[in-house]
Amino acid sequence: MDYKPVPTVVGATPFDAAADAQTLRAAMKGLGTDEQEIIDVLASRSNGQRQLIRSVYDTEFERDLVDDLKSELGGKFEDVIVAMMMPPVEYLCKQLHSAMAGMGTEESTLVEILCTKSNEEMHQIVEAYEDKYQRPLAEQMCSETSGFFRRLLTLIVTGVRDGLNTPVDAAEAKEQASQLYAAGEAKLGTDEEVFNRIMSHASFPQLRLVFEEYKELSGQTIEQAIKHEMADELHEAMMAIVECVQSPAAFFANRLYKAMNGAGTDDSTLIRIIVCRSEIDLETIKQEFERIYNRTLLSAVVDAETSGDYKRALTALLGGA
Repeated sequence: MDYKPVPTVVGATPFDAAADAQTLRAAMKGLGTDEQEIIDVLASRSNGQRQLIRSVYDTEFERDLVDDLKSELGGKFEDVIVAMMMPPVEYLCKQLHSAMAGMGTEESTLVEILCTKSNEEMHQIVEAYEDKYQRPLAEQMCSETSGFFRRLLTLIVTGVRDGLNTPVDAAEAKEQASQLYAAGEAKLGTDEEVFNRIMSHASFPQLRLVFEEYKELSGQTIEQAIKHEMADELHEAMMAIVECVQSPAAFFANRLYKAMNGAGTDDSTLIRIIVCRSEIDLETIKQEFERIYNRTLLSAVVDAETSGDYKRALTALLGGA
């Protein structure tokens, strides 16, 4: 399957960073704040354009745009706008750090960010994380996770996955499928090390071939095998890799659904996915969401426990406002 990512947010043309900086300053100056003006400007600019606006704003007014936004806004609306203003890699590093801070660890956040990235993307995150927090990501992650789950994430973070330009190898895919079968269904118990090695080393295009070979060999899908052989966080991580190999849009559509389904809304997941994927494949995710759940993502966000400017910001990024 050739994945065709379609974003909801693209750079504005024509674009005038100075004019946008003036508009934002006017929206925050004096009594009251024009939140809609802030949404209209920032949700229709690419992240690169937002960084230029911030730079011009700083020069023009000798003030930091993000500091001004934080002082004028509040709650979840502030969280969305601040997320939009951060360079994407820096924002993901902040999310990883938050997931490991304090008591307990948000394993599902680690899975969502780490198990869905190519080796090239992972390298950028690792570099930025150490630069920002003065501590290697792998080291912090090792202190927060355990067992085969820790081993899998460590392999991914240390960058062992083949690059996207590595040619797929059909013969190797057949051999890898055979190794997975021997490590799981064909034996009593599971050799998790074999699963970890193959799932963390092979590129996503190679894994797609491996999964096809696995079904040919065993008569079962790799998802069925993982369900039988794995549990808890390791199961979640393996499934995330499988889903992203087959359809990243479906993976993120499912994550969004879970974030809004049931009691309360998982706002941090909702914000992270909508902001981070808006310039990558949010339009594609919207299509998958509607196909899987028979309703639009926009209507789900509107009906979720979101309100006011927070809701307006999210729907603007979705292309619905």
